[in-house]
Amino acid sequence: MTRSVFIAGGTGYLGRRLIPELLSKGHRVRALAREESKEKLPPGCEVVIGDALVSSSFAQHVHPSDTFVQLVGVPRPSPAKARQFQIVDLPSIRASVAAAVHAQVEHFVYVSVAQPAPVMKAYIKVRAEGERMIHDNGLNATILRPWYVLGPGHRWPYALSPVYKILELIPSTRQSALRLGLVTIDEMTRALVQAVERPCTGVRVLDVANIKST
Repeated sequence: MTRSVFIAGGTGYLGRRLIPELLSKGHRVRALAREESKEKLPPGCEVVIGDALVSSSFAQHVHPSDTFVQLVGVPRPSPAKARQFQIVDLPSIRASVAAAVHAQVEHFVYVSVAQPAPVMKAYIKVRAEGERMIHDNGLNATILRPWYVLGPGHRWPYALSPVYKILELIPSTRQSALRLGLVTIDEMTRALVQAVERPCTGVRVLDVANIKST
């Protein structure tokens, strides 16, 4: 079934890969972008100029999309960026949820983060708050919870792969190692496409194992 998809964060790390995939499958895609970033969107994608942190700047342009994909976030999250999570990630999900509710979209797709975890507590707190907003507003949603997405410019954690293998073999660390495992950009893109193409009723959470198996 062809979907009509509105994307916030379409010029980012995930969005630049997701949009061409959706277009190649015949879906209609509109993406939010700032005026100075609109050229980063691929041909075939309809551009909506607005501010991802301000719902009123784009909410009226979400309809008639049936699916809203929220990909906005601080690039390369780290513990040192706690303040940025508060001023970018949190208002962006708040704005996206408000716009999706206003447009009465059928399905909301949100990239959160694997949790619980012993590190990145500020990031997890903001993403968990985003998940709470989705629940509180009664949206049908798919929430993806990767830990680290490997891809161009994001390859250094490959060095940790042997460590993950060992931790997965130890009963006391196996569950944490699997929950906080590494996924590739291709796996994330496939999982996002499937989330768009297979809307759900209620809230569905895809953890690292689910993302890898798509």
